[in-house]
Amino acid sequence: MDTNELLKRTKKFGYDCIDLSEYLFGNFLKNHVHGQLIRCSTSVVANYRAARLAQSEASFVAKISIIIEEVDESSLWLEMINDKNLLPKKFMSETNRLIKEANELTSIFIATRKTMNNRIKHSK
Repeated sequence: MDTNELLKRTKKFGYDCIDLSEYLFGNFLKNHVHGQLIRCSTSVVANYRAARLAQSEASFVAKISIIIEEVDESSLWLEMINDKNLLPKKFMSETNRLIKEANELTSIFIATRKTMNNRIKHSK
C-alpha cells in the first residue's frame, strides 16, 4: 500500500469515527466516549501526516509508535460503544467495521515499525 493510499485510509477512519461519535450524547459516559473517540481517531491521521514529514528515521518510528497507540485506543472506545450499548443496535455493524479497520491499521503500522527498526538496526 503506498503512502497516499494509507493517508486516505487513515483520514477516512478519522472522519468515520467523527461521524459515528455524533450520535454519542445524553449522559456522562456517552459524552466522554464521544470526545475520546474523536481525539484518538483523528490523532491517527494527524500523526501519519507528521510521520511522512519526519526528518529522521528515528522520528518516523516515534510517530508510527504514536499512531499504533492511538489506533488501538480508538478500537478500545469502539468496543466500549458496543459492550456498553451506548448506541442503538443499528450502529453495531458500523462500529464493528471500524473496529476491523482499526485492527487492520494497527497491523499495518506495527509491520511498518518493525521494518523500519530492522532497517535502522542493519544500517549501523
